[in-house]
Amino acid sequence: MKKALSQYDILIVSLASPFLVGLYEDNILIKEWNSDEKISEALLPIISSIFDNYNLTRAIYTRGPGSHMATKLTYLVLKTLEISINLECIGCCGFEINSSKPIKAIGNLYFVKEKETIITKKFDEPIDGGFVLPINLNSIELDLSSEPLHLLPSV
Repeated sequence: MKKALSQYDILIVSLASPFLVGLYEDNILIKEWNSDEKISEALLPIISSIFDNYNLTRAIYTRGPGSHMATKLTYLVLKTLEISINLECIGCCGFEINSSKPIKAIGNLYFVKEKETIITKKFDEPIDGGFVLPINLNSIELDLSSEPLHLLPSV
């Protein structure tokens, strides 16, 4: 049953496993989901469940850097919803969600943000990206673009 008056946003963090989905009312986190499953298998059921119970007006996702495949799949799902049901789709940088910690790229390479530039840097030991859904959406900077951010060439 859909709630009639309230408007809700979701934030999807699909750059690493587990991927996270947060539901926000008036920019405040009210519910969260996480899954170690492949995003191609788990994202649609989670979003469908949210649509069954909440009136979504905006979807925000981490457009990179990180897992290219998960970013592309998330973008495709959200862009389809934007076109078909007019759900606003916008992006944010992954560094907004993990306190600017290094984000896994490939092998022992990580994306690192230095001032306003994103570079790759090699680390000998694995680093936990530390993605955590923000309590308040006002604490993150949203991007003008919703297109995935790809910094490494496709393999």
